[in-house]
Amino acid sequence: MSISDIAAKTQGKLPWFLQHLEELVRVESPSEDPAAVNAAQQLTAGWAAALGGKTKRYPQKNFGDVYELRFGPTRSRQRPVLILGHLDTVWPHGTLKSMPWSNKGGKLSGPGVLDMKAGVVMALTAVSVLNELNLLRPVTLLLVSEEEIGSLVSRPITERLAQQSSAVFVLEPAQGLALKTARKGVGHYDLHVTGIGSHSGVDFERGHSAVLELARQIERISTFTDLSRGLTVNPGVISGGTRSNVIAAEAHAEIDVRIARAADEKRVDRLFRSLNPFDKACKLTLTGGLNRPPMERKAGTIALFKQAKRLAADLGFSLEEASTGGGSDGNFTAALGVPTLDGMGAIGAGAHAAHEHILVEHIVPRTALLAAMLATTG
Repeated sequence: MSISDIAAKTQGKLPWFLQHLEELVRVESPSEDPAAVNAAQQLTAGWAAALGGKTKRYPQKNFGDVYELRFGPTRSRQRPVLILGHLDTVWPHGTLKSMPWSNKGGKLSGPGVLDMKAGVVMALTAVSVLNELNLLRPVTLLLVSEEEIGSLVSRPITERLAQQSSAVFVLEPAQGLALKTARKGVGHYDLHVTGIGSHSGVDFERGHSAVLELARQIERISTFTDLSRGLTVNPGVISGGTRSNVIAAEAHAEIDVRIARAADEKRVDRLFRSLNPFDKACKLTLTGGLNRPPMERKAGTIALFKQAKRLAADLGFSLEEASTGGGSDGNFTAALGVPTLDGMGAIGAGAHAAHEHILVEHIVPRTALLAAMLATTG
């Protein structure tokens, strides 16, 4: 394999990349609209077919369809490399009016451009480069449809394909300039408190406030945080009561949980399940749990990062690793013991924010790195 040939071929693909990324960003695809997500999926599958890819579609009822795109030799004994991507975004319909596609000042802007439509186009570009250089090994590109809202239906597909693969590359944006070798696990709990409502002036003593009970529970829950273990608990949304002169009969909290170690999942769940009311007249109802296991920094992922670091040096840039508190579909595959390298997508800033963009200067080197990794893994 000639790294210089990969770099040169990737540079020549830049106009193709820019054209296709613009077209994809202009297809708005909010997670909650299955038809809109499917439009983006179908567009991408058409491009994959033009590159020789084979498509398998997993129809869904309440979400967009999941697409499995396979490239490379079909009879190879090599296990494929799995690339994880998603085309759903956090942006509602109409965002293009206030946040239009833009190619100015070395930045490409628009809804979903960084998270993660650029990464998906990078993957197709890398496949095209390797195909033309006769370096393409078996590759599976999985495009899920509901990553931004928890990967509720795609997770089993992701896990099954990961277990058939030699490694997993995740097209989430880079962490600054770094690849991600560790991510926290993510959990969500809902705590509902039922009290006894009454008139706060006439029947104060008959009431048992769900709001007051919830406040006490939040104080208790806050003690679950253990920064030394990378475990954080955040009651981020609270609600309750109806009027100031009514002792509240209902209250509710939504609680975010992050863990750095898989061993802490049962520990934190036991803490939540052990909650009991301070006011015995109140009732607690708890639902939820961990929905993404942590991606821990393990030997297989470390080996992939070292491989990427060497290839990056050959391409003329330095590469570092980082960890993050956010989750991705790579959490699922890493938890299965499959070597997983995250942050293989674009470099930019503003994911989920109005200034979302990628930097043009990094497109070619990072796409060439992805191509080189695909050519040398397995």
